[in-house]
Amino acid sequence: MAGKRTEMSKIKQILLLHKDGMSNRKIGERLGLYKETVNKYVNAAKSDSKSIEELVKMDEPELQHRFSAGNAAYSDKRFDALQEDLEYYVRELERRHVTMYLLWEEYRQKHPDGYGYTQFCYHLNQHKASADPEVSLPKSNFREGGNELFIDFAGDTMSYVDLDTGEEVKCQIFVACLPASDYGYAMAVPSQKVEDFLHALSSCLRHIGGVPRILVTDNLKSSVARPDRYMPELNVIMEDFANHYGCVTISARSGHPKDKALVEDQVQIVYRRVYAPLRNKMFHSIRELNTAIAEKMKQHNQKRMQRLPFTREERFLSLDRPRLRELPEKDFEIIYRAELLVQNSSHIYMGRDKVYYSVPYHLIGKKVEVIYTRSLVKVFSPEGERVAVHMRCTVPGRYCTV
Repeated sequence: MAGKRTEMSKIKQILLLHKDGMSNRKIGERLGLYKETVNKYVNAAKSDSKSIEELVKMDEPELQHRFSAGNAAYSDKRFDALQEDLEYYVRELERRHVTMYLLWEEYRQKHPDGYGYTQFCYHLNQHKASADPEVSLPKSNFREGGNELFIDFAGDTMSYVDLDTGEEVKCQIFVACLPASDYGYAMAVPSQKVEDFLHALSSCLRHIGGVPRILVTDNLKSSVARPDRYMPELNVIMEDFANHYGCVTISARSGHPKDKALVEDQVQIVYRRVYAPLRNKMFHSIRELNTAIAEKMKQHNQKRMQRLPFTREERFLSLDRPRLRELPEKDFEIIYRAELLVQNSSHIYMGRDKVYYSVPYHLIGKKVEVIYTRSLVKVFSPEGERVAVHMRCTVPGRYCTV
């Protein structure tokens, strides 16, 4: 089951990169997949009646069942009709005064039950991108506004003194930067554990007020502590996180020192602009520490840049902020997964919480897939159908029965 779960999260990453116009070859290189594997899922998405956005929001068992081999139930005849005229639309766009909207209106006159404007533009743009095998991310040192966020942990720690015990409590410092504007962000967290890392990353996205297309990490497997035995692997969690926010996550490329240097330069700036000025101050909670860090980072971002007539904040507001995608309504919750046997009592037993959850009786004796977060438990049949939803309970021995 582990391979299947990783594959489903990877599929969502494939779809998001494809939506952004990256070629299938480049997607394969980024995600470590064969090009033909990428081709298969991109073609499946194109023939699906659901949009890319709708597919990415699906629970993984539903997506797995939808993309299963030989499943022709979800083919979309609208695309079959559209693809005949794609080359014509591309040529027409090169003519003066012709807009995408005008072409869509002509298309709808010919196909009244065809795609809406957004889907029409999506398929036309994908056709244009796929025609160029060299289509890739911008090559100007990855400095397109709102495109990427580089993230890492600083090597040195900061600390506060616990008033109750008098103990010095060391904190890890999360650092991020938007390379187009060099706008920086820093935050203290209790540890480099997965939960703390994702909390800091969510806080960073809220602070900048949107979501970049790509999150670039610097070898987090070596810096983030291993999760417990019930938690998914780090790369799967990061993919789930990125899928929730509608972006993709990749690691800084080996052999490309500029990738890594972008965030490492920001770490050095944090040392000079935050660590050094606060070296003689004493804090009594992590909240106090983060308030001071935020103030120093604000001063840094509002400081006039050398040899440039503007600040990092001004450049961020004009270059990065308008190009960021909207934040989802809710913050990310870590998704846990399990494959459990339905007992004769028509319940499954969740070993993590020592709690029983009911499922339809016709599944007795069968294995079902369970996806659960901090607040919800969802149960799926072997066919990928969602058959039960429960509020998460952590009271040992409790039976949650519908």
